[in-house]
Amino acid sequence: MRLLLQFSACLGLGLVVAVVILIGLMFFGWFNLIDGLLLTGKPLASLSLTVLPEGFWNELTGVHDAVNNPSLRSFLAMCAALGQVGLLLALGFMRLWYRA
Repeated sequence: MRLLLQFSACLGLGLVVAVVILIGLMFFGWFNLIDGLLLTGKPLASLSLTVLPEGFWNELTGVHDAVNNPSLRSFLAMCAALGQVGLLLALGFMRLWYRA
């Protein structure tokens, strides 16, 4: 249970740092790096849109034919990319702070 709590705290911190990095990239106008980050999240977003039923996405978003909505795909890709960056940072924080 302690390990789960430590990892959750590191993941939360990693997600906050990932969002701060995204805001910094937007502030400095490095949109090509943001596009590269977005490319890393597209496979996971496409997988989640195909694996989960269409009714789930329609109810969750309130948009008819949500699976084919490009705005939803882009948002899911960005969320997946930020989640991946946050997870990598969380693993680094776990290794840094909770070495056995």
